[in-house]
Amino acid sequence: MGKVFGSVRARAALGATVVVAVALVAAGFAVLAVLRGNLADRAEVDAGAAARAVASKVAGGVAYRELDLGDDTPVQIVDEDHRVRAVSDDLQAVTGTGSPSVRPVAAPSDDDADADDDTADDGGTGEVSSAPEYTNGSARIDGTTAEYRWAAVEATDAHGDDVTVYAGAPLATEQGAVGTVRQAMLIGLPLLLVVVAGVTWLVTRRALRPVEGIRREMAAITASTDLSRRVPEPPSYDEVAALARTTNETLAALEASVERQRAFVADASHELRSPVASLRTQLEVGAAHPELLDVDGAVEDVVRLQRLAADLLLLARLDAGERPDRTARVALDGMVREELSQRTGDRVPVVTELAAAEVTGSRGQLSRVLGNLVDNAQRHARGEVRVSVRAEGGRAVLGVADDGAGVPGSERERIFERFVRLDDARSRDDGGAGLGLAIARDVAERHGGTLTVREGPGGGALFELDLPLGERPGPG
Repeated sequence: MGKVFGSVRARAALGATVVVAVALVAAGFAVLAVLRGNLADRAEVDAGAAARAVASKVAGGVAYRELDLGDDTPVQIVDEDHRVRAVSDDLQAVTGTGSPSVRPVAAPSDDDADADDDTADDGGTGEVSSAPEYTNGSARIDGTTAEYRWAAVEATDAHGDDVTVYAGAPLATEQGAVGTVRQAMLIGLPLLLVVVAGVTWLVTRRALRPVEGIRREMAAITASTDLSRRVPEPPSYDEVAALARTTNETLAALEASVERQRAFVADASHELRSPVASLRTQLEVGAAHPELLDVDGAVEDVVRLQRLAADLLLLARLDAGERPDRTARVALDGMVREELSQRTGDRVPVVTELAAAEVTGSRGQLSRVLGNLVDNAQRHARGEVRVSVRAEGGRAVLGVADDGAGVPGSERERIFERFVRLDDARSRDDGGAGLGLAIARDVAERHGGTLTVREGPGGGALFELDLPLGERPGPG
């Protein structure tokens, strides 16, 4: 049972059914109330008209025993002492009026017919009140008891006596109509709810069919680990289609990431193989012939392994999402002076043009970027490497230029890929493993900046690290 109502279709159908049921029940009660009120108002109108008609005759001087009260509308006339002066024919019992009695009694002023005749001849008239009052009750006529709406109209007869005329209108029409409507609702409501539930189930099933296709395809991708597969995209522009497109974009990004990871592992293994093999060979030769051991070559291979391991470790941390400290402040001009003062054995001299510029981030990572750019410039420069720092437009720009052959326009983005070396720098003795520029760009992006290359003033390559200037703290 829980599994059935755990589905979106079942919950949607149940929710729609409950909402419609509540709305229909509320509407049904409102309809019944309005219908009952309208029919009751109509009964009041009929009862009030009948009561006023009889009251007018009483006020006009017609004797009680001469009133034609008819058989269809029950009428009772009661005086101030709750004595019944007149009732309609065949009225056997009554409730809701001025007296439960249905037997008229003679008033003192009506003890004989002569008095009535004299009154009629005198032409005396009474009064009729204008506002009837209404009550609910019952009446039994010819053995049949029914509910009635009673209208009470006060009048003054020709003798000056105050009486109340009660006239009733049957409520059978109201009760019958309300009962018919209620029965129709009780029969139609369940059928309508079944239709609503069924339609909602079918509509929801049709709407969620693409989602089921996405789920099945994702399950198949998970089982097969084939990230080249894509989920079906419905030809619509709704939320489900957006979900499918986003899922495919995620799969594409995941596939590209996995491919990069595989290529990275393959390239790293390839790069590690050469120095390890060279070092092993030299050690084996040295073990057999100590006089032939190339200690300097072995040290160079160990240094290369150390640098490569450090590069791979930094790339792994960057790929894991390591972010620089945004609260640490780094003076680029001071950092350049310090780093360049520690470099020895550079092939060509380094010229500096430094202006004050302060950024936020990791000093260690930014120093690594500077070192990688200077190392790259040293490998390609003919006679000079120039390092500059300047501040412009809220940005700090660190530039490293050489006077070498430069970077062809078609290669200016590819050189930032991992393990990429241009043809003239593929020698492992002269060049690196092809990770320096990739690391430099990753660090730049994680500091909110960019690293680009263009032609330098001397015709060589000019690498520019563009970073946002750090906000200077206000006065404490």
